[in-house]
Amino acid sequence: MKKERIFALPVLVFLFLASCTSVRVLSDYDKEANFNEYKSYAFYKTGIDKAHISDLDKKRILKAIEAEMGTRGFVKSENPDVLVSIFTKEKEQVDIYNNYWGGGFGWGWSPFYYGGYGPGWGGNNIQSRTEGSLYIDLIDAKNRELVWQGKGIGNLGNHTKIEKKEARIKEFVSEILQAYPPEIISAK
Repeated sequence: MKKERIFALPVLVFLFLASCTSVRVLSDYDKEANFNEYKSYAFYKTGIDKAHISDLDKKRILKAIEAEMGTRGFVKSENPDVLVSIFTKEKEQVDIYNNYWGGGFGWGWSPFYYGGYGPGWGGNNIQSRTEGSLYIDLIDAKNRELVWQGKGIGNLGNHTKIEKKEARIKEFVSEILQAYPPEIISAK
Protein backbone atom coordinates (compact mmCIF):
# COMPACT_ATOMS: atom_id res chain seq x y z
CA MET A 1 0.00 0.00 0.00
CA LYS A 2 2.85 2.41 0.82
CA LYS A 3 4.47 1.78 -2.56
CA GLU A 4 1.27 2.79 -4.33
CA ARG A 5 1.07 6.01 -2.30
CA ILE A 6 4.71 6.85 -2.92
CA PHE A 7 4.25 6.21 -6.65
CA ALA A 8 0.93 8.06 -6.84
CA LEU A 9 2.28 11.28 -5.31
CA PRO A 10 4.82 12.04 -8.09
CA VAL A 11 2.20 11.14 -10.71
CA LEU A 12 -0.33 13.52 -9.16
CA VAL A 13 2.27 16.30 -8.89
CA PHE A 14 3.26 15.78 -12.54
CA LEU A 15 -0.37 15.87 -13.71
CA PHE A 16 -1.01 19.02 -11.66
CA LEU A 17 2.05 20.78 -13.07
CA ALA A 18 1.24 19.65 -16.60
CA SER A 19 -2.24 21.13 -16.31
CA CYS A 20 -0.78 24.44 -15.13
CA THR A 21 1.69 24.80 -17.93
CA SER A 22 1.94 28.17 -19.42
CA VAL A 23 1.70 29.13 -23.04
CA ARG A 24 4.13 27.63 -25.56
CA VAL A 25 5.32 30.44 -27.81
CA LEU A 26 6.74 30.44 -31.31
CA SER A 27 7.63 33.50 -33.30
CA ASP A 28 8.89 34.35 -36.75
CA TYR A 29 9.96 37.59 -38.35
CA ASP A 30 11.22 39.28 -41.49
CA LYS A 31 14.99 39.61 -41.03
CA GLU A 32 14.99 42.66 -43.33
CA ALA A 33 12.58 44.65 -41.14
CA ASN A 34 13.94 47.43 -38.94
CA PHE A 35 11.99 46.90 -35.71
CA ASN A 36 13.50 50.05 -34.16
CA GLU A 37 11.42 52.16 -36.58
CA TYR A 38 8.10 50.84 -35.30
CA LYS A 39 6.67 53.12 -32.61
CA SER A 40 2.93 53.30 -33.32
CA TYR A 41 0.21 50.79 -34.12
CA ALA A 42 -3.43 50.38 -35.05
CA PHE A 43 -5.62 47.31 -35.20
CA TYR A 44 -6.19 45.76 -38.61
CA LYS A 45 -9.96 45.44 -38.56
CA THR A 46 -10.20 43.36 -41.75
CA GLY A 47 -7.98 40.66 -40.28
CA ILE A 48 -9.50 40.77 -36.81
CA ASP A 49 -13.03 40.42 -38.20
CA LYS A 50 -12.03 37.07 -39.73
CA ALA A 51 -11.00 35.57 -36.37
CA HIS A 52 -13.38 32.74 -35.44
CA ILE A 53 -14.08 33.68 -31.83
CA SER A 54 -16.80 35.59 -30.05
CA ASP A 55 -16.82 39.37 -30.21
CA LEU A 56 -16.43 39.43 -26.42
CA ASP A 57 -13.23 37.38 -26.59
CA LYS A 58 -11.96 39.58 -29.44
CA LYS A 59 -12.46 42.62 -27.20
CA ARG A 60 -10.61 40.88 -24.37
CA ILE A 61 -7.69 39.99 -26.65
CA LEU A 62 -7.48 43.49 -28.14
CA LYS A 63 -7.59 45.06 -24.69
CA ALA A 64 -4.74 42.78 -23.56
CA ILE A 65 -2.74 43.65 -26.70
CA GLU A 66 -3.27 47.38 -26.06
CA ALA A 67 -1.91 47.00 -22.53
CA GLU A 68 1.12 44.99 -23.69
CA MET A 69 1.91 47.33 -26.59
CA GLY A 70 1.77 50.28 -24.17
CA THR A 71 4.34 48.62 -21.90
CA ARG A 72 6.62 48.30 -24.94
CA GLY A 73 6.43 52.02 -25.69
CA PHE A 74 3.98 51.79 -28.59
CA VAL A 75 1.22 54.36 -29.03
CA LYS A 76 -2.06 53.80 -30.80
CA SER A 77 -2.28 56.00 -33.89
CA GLU A 78 -4.45 56.88 -36.88
CA ASN A 79 -1.24 56.86 -38.96
CA PRO A 80 0.52 53.75 -37.57
CA ASP A 81 3.86 52.17 -38.31
CA VAL A 82 2.42 48.67 -37.85
CA LEU A 83 -1.00 47.10 -38.06
CA VAL A 84 -1.91 44.44 -35.49
CA SER A 85 -4.05 41.52 -36.55
CA ILE A 86 -5.08 38.33 -34.78
CA PHE A 87 -6.46 34.94 -35.65
CA THR A 88 -7.17 31.85 -33.64
CA LYS A 89 -7.28 28.09 -34.00
CA GLU A 90 -8.74 25.57 -31.63
CA LYS A 91 -8.60 21.79 -31.47
CA GLU A 92 -9.80 19.15 -29.10
CA GLN A 93 -7.02 17.07 -27.55
CA VAL A 94 -7.82 13.60 -26.23
CA ASP A 95 -5.53 12.11 -23.60
CA ILE A 96 -5.67 8.41 -22.76
CA TYR A 97 -4.09 7.25 -19.53
CA ASN A 98 -3.51 3.59 -18.77
CA ASN A 99 -4.30 3.16 -15.09
CA TYR A 100 -2.33 -0.03 -14.61
CA TRP A 101 -0.94 -0.04 -11.07
CA GLY A 102 0.86 -3.38 -11.18
CA GLY A 103 0.16 -6.80 -9.84
CA GLY A 104 -0.79 -9.99 -11.61
CA PHE A 105 1.38 -12.40 -13.49
CA GLY A 106 0.38 -11.92 -17.09
CA TRP A 107 -2.38 -13.48 -19.13
CA GLY A 108 -4.02 -16.58 -17.81
CA TRP A 109 -6.36 -17.99 -15.26
CA SER A 110 -6.31 -17.99 -11.50
CA PRO A 111 -8.95 -18.73 -8.89
CA PHE A 112 -9.07 -14.94 -8.24
CA TYR A 113 -9.25 -13.52 -11.75
CA TYR A 114 -9.33 -14.51 -15.39
CA GLY A 115 -7.36 -12.81 -18.14
CA GLY A 116 -6.07 -9.27 -18.02
CA TYR A 117 -3.17 -8.48 -15.78
CA GLY A 118 -4.80 -9.42 -12.50
CA PRO A 119 -5.18 -7.20 -9.46
CA GLY A 120 -4.43 -3.54 -10.02
CA TRP A 121 -5.76 -3.33 -13.55
CA GLY A 122 -7.63 -0.05 -13.65
CA GLY A 123 -8.50 0.21 -17.32
CA ASN A 124 -8.09 3.40 -19.31
CA ASN A 125 -8.98 6.93 -18.34
CA ILE A 126 -9.88 9.20 -21.25
CA GLN A 127 -9.89 12.97 -20.87
CA SER A 128 -10.41 15.69 -23.43
CA ARG A 129 -9.27 19.28 -23.33
CA THR A 130 -9.34 22.22 -25.68
CA GLU A 131 -5.98 23.41 -26.97
CA GLY A 132 -6.01 26.82 -28.58
CA SER A 133 -3.62 28.87 -30.64
CA LEU A 134 -3.59 32.65 -30.75
CA TYR A 135 -1.63 34.33 -33.52
CA ILE A 136 -0.64 37.97 -33.29
CA ASP A 137 0.58 39.47 -36.56
CA LEU A 138 2.42 42.76 -36.96
CA ILE A 139 2.13 44.12 -40.47
CA ASP A 140 4.22 46.99 -41.83
CA ALA A 141 1.60 49.67 -42.49
CA LYS A 142 3.42 51.24 -45.46
CA ASN A 143 3.97 48.19 -47.60
CA ARG A 144 1.31 45.91 -46.03
CA GLU A 145 3.76 43.06 -45.45
CA LEU A 146 3.91 40.78 -42.44
CA VAL A 147 7.05 41.59 -40.44
CA TRP A 148 6.48 39.62 -37.22
CA GLN A 149 4.21 36.81 -36.09
CA GLY A 150 3.83 35.39 -32.62
CA LYS A 151 1.92 32.22 -31.86
CA GLY A 152 0.83 31.06 -28.44
CA ILE A 153 -0.38 27.51 -27.88
CA GLY A 154 -1.94 26.30 -24.68
CA ASN A 155 -4.93 24.85 -22.89
CA LEU A 156 -7.80 27.24 -22.90
CA GLY A 157 -9.75 25.75 -20.06
CA ASN A 158 -13.49 26.08 -19.89
CA HIS A 159 -13.69 28.93 -17.45
CA THR A 160 -17.15 29.92 -16.34
CA LYS A 161 -15.83 32.90 -14.41
CA ILE A 162 -15.09 35.91 -16.60
CA GLU A 163 -12.13 36.92 -14.40
CA LYS A 164 -10.39 33.57 -15.03
CA LYS A 165 -11.06 33.80 -18.76
CA GLU A 166 -9.66 37.35 -18.90
CA ALA A 167 -6.61 36.30 -16.89
CA ARG A 168 -5.93 33.40 -19.28
CA ILE A 169 -6.26 35.70 -22.31
CA LYS A 170 -3.86 38.23 -20.73
CA GLU A 171 -1.41 35.40 -20.06
CA PHE A 172 -1.58 34.26 -23.70
CA VAL A 173 -1.02 37.78 -25.05
CA SER A 174 1.74 38.61 -22.58
CA GLU A 175 3.65 35.39 -23.26
CA ILE A 176 3.39 35.88 -27.03
CA LEU A 177 4.50 39.52 -27.01
CA GLN A 178 7.49 38.73 -24.79
CA ALA A 179 9.04 37.42 -28.02
CA TYR A 180 8.78 40.92 -29.56
CA PRO A 181 10.98 42.52 -30.73
CA PRO A 182 13.02 39.60 -32.00
CA GLU A 183 16.61 39.30 -30.90
CA ILE A 184 18.40 39.81 -34.16
CA ILE A 185 21.89 38.41 -34.19
CA SER A 186 24.02 39.98 -36.88
CA ALA A 187 26.51 37.84 -38.74
CA LYS A 188 30.09 39.05 -38.43
